[in-house]
Amino acid sequence: MADQPAQPQLKWSASVRVAHPSRVAHKDLQGDKILLPQSALEQLLAASTTAGPSTSHTFIAFDPFNPYSVADARRERARYQEPSQQLPHPLMFQLINQSNGNAVFAGIREFSAAEGEVALSPYLLDALGIQEKDIKDISSPEDGLVDLIDDVVDLTNDDSTGPGDSELRITVKARQLPKGTYVRLRPLEAGYNPDDWKSLLERQLRASFTTLTKDSTLSVRGVQGEEFRFLVDKFQPEGDGICVVDTDLEVDIEALDEEQARETLRQIAAKAQRAPGTASASSVGHAIDAWKDVDGQVLQGDYVDYELPSWDKSRAVAIQLSILDDQEVDLFVTAKSSRHRALPRDSSHLFADFSSPTDGVKRIVIQPTNVELEGAESLLISVHGFARPGDDAAVSAPCRYTLRAKAVGIQGSQSVPISLDAEPPRSTDEEQCKNCLQWIPKRTMVLHENFCLRNNILCPQCKEGDPLDPSSEAETALSGLTAHERADGARTTDCHLCGSIVRLRDMSAHTANHELDKVSRSKPELCRDELCGRTLHGIGPRGQINGGTRMGQGPGNDLGLCSLCFAPLYVSMHDPEGKALRRRIERRYLAQLMTGCGKKWCLNEWCKTGRANRDLERLGTSAAAALPLVKPLLEVIRDYNQPMRFCVDEASQRRKKTAEMLAAEGVWSIEWCIAALEAEGSDLTKARSWLMDWAPTKATK
Repeated sequence: MADQPAQPQLKWSASVRVAHPSRVAHKDLQGDKILLPQSALEQLLAASTTAGPSTSHTFIAFDPFNPYSVADARRERARYQEPSQQLPHPLMFQLINQSNGNAVFAGIREFSAAEGEVALSPYLLDALGIQEKDIKDISSPEDGLVDLIDDVVDLTNDDSTGPGDSELRITVKARQLPKGTYVRLRPLEAGYNPDDWKSLLERQLRASFTTLTKDSTLSVRGVQGEEFRFLVDKFQPEGDGICVVDTDLEVDIEALDEEQARETLRQIAAKAQRAPGTASASSVGHAIDAWKDVDGQVLQGDYVDYELPSWDKSRAVAIQLSILDDQEVDLFVTAKSSRHRALPRDSSHLFADFSSPTDGVKRIVIQPTNVELEGAESLLISVHGFARPGDDAAVSAPCRYTLRAKAVGIQGSQSVPISLDAEPPRSTDEEQCKNCLQWIPKRTMVLHENFCLRNNILCPQCKEGDPLDPSSEAETALSGLTAHERADGARTTDCHLCGSIVRLRDMSAHTANHELDKVSRSKPELCRDELCGRTLHGIGPRGQINGGTRMGQGPGNDLGLCSLCFAPLYVSMHDPEGKALRRRIERRYLAQLMTGCGKKWCLNEWCKTGRANRDLERLGTSAAAALPLVKPLLEVIRDYNQPMRFCVDEASQRRKKTAEMLAAEGVWSIEWCIAALEAEGSDLTKARSWLMDWAPTKATK
């Protein structure tokens, strides 16, 4: 049985106009990409239609050994075959300029061009030998038809040509190319260093090219705007073009001739001698500090990048560049933030100084209120050596400079204050009133004094006049404040106790309210441990009782112990009846009596070490002697009026002793004394101040 014939290759071609580059500039065509109209896609799909097996029906079984049955089955299947449309991937085309015969291969970007037009990238325009002036700019196909109708054509003249003949047209053919494995490029100029363009070439081929055409010119744009041009010289497999999509492509760079190779090596060696950081090259940028000078040098056309990571953002910052040689140097600054990440350049920066100062000093001052500093992480500073047209940067000497960043004062700040003592210049026609101290024109002074002496008095506090109002005498009698004092008391201040903003005239009432609140405050609960100098629930800021529990840092137990005293007894286990907790308490008491805690500051009577520190006789040194002593303590575990006797840390023990001495003065109770020392970190002076602000005295209770 003969094999079925292979599917034919996609065959499609069309003659189209070349779209003007200005009409497709927003598409940003790069590499070998083109734009075709929507009708081209429909024609390509129609041209790629093939017959395929149908799955929507069944066939009657046949005898494979009967040749007549096999032939009938084939004819039956052919009747039910369904057409399928599938375009090759990637889709490639050959473009032919009808005017000069130049040809190049291209890949498709999208089908969005105007009807009857094709949009070409700069690479394709150059390969086809088409210049922008050769392309007729037609805004739309309909406008083009109107122009053709408006033009009068003399049909009697055989030599005349219609206006449509002047349009630049190219032929677009569907063409599938083999996947390339090797390409040889030849630099068109000497001095190309692979370190400068190799990675850029790989990225450009990967992102912008579907095909490569033999004898075409490939351009690679460098980081600093330079252009590297290569001649596409040889392919593997051999042919006029290759596909570079989904293939491992080996790229070989070979000079055009030996002279170019020698010149390239010479320029690379010369450039290596002028690498950044060498004596005859530009300096290497780095992070700088405020108030510290940085010396450097820059070649023409080079950039030296610095970064100021931190500065006083409440003050203005000045970036100062002192040029030591007679050369042109530019200064650029950019605030690095989420909006600006690129290094400052002559075409992209926030602040710049292109001037040519006579003293050789350039200065950029950035105020702290500048909106560009919002969210700034650092300041990026670039020093650029300006290259004049025609200057050879390779033979020029570097320009030396000194860079400095420092904070400067702004008007009205502490460093540059505004003088309030300096009075504004007074006119000779003005005179100061002796009563209200205001400056009044001399011609109206008599009228002013007649009114001022009857209605204004000088405030002894703010030295301002106060009009007398007989109707406010009742309010004055009740509050004890004059009308001016009541108005002046509208100013506010912060309460030193609660931090609230209170008017000055209401401060006495606000303070009295604190005193009333202090009398009604309940005592803080203390830790049940006899030696512990902490409250049970902690002390919050501004005298808050139970501050620790409110913040989720409570004792975490029902024994009446603070969180630190209960910590040695804590075990993560299910113990609803408390039997395991009782055993842990018993073991801790026995350990204290039999072995002690070993702390030299311990004064616990129920600890071997504490009794030794207090010169007391030993108690329960053996298990038989200690068990009878511990048993009564275990019986009163749930009696919260009975203290517990565990060893504590030195600070807590000292705090308890200090609180007892403070309470012995008879002014405040022991609970408030412990709370004050806990809030102020055992500072006795601050604790007394805390007690006067927040704790009720025994007399008021």
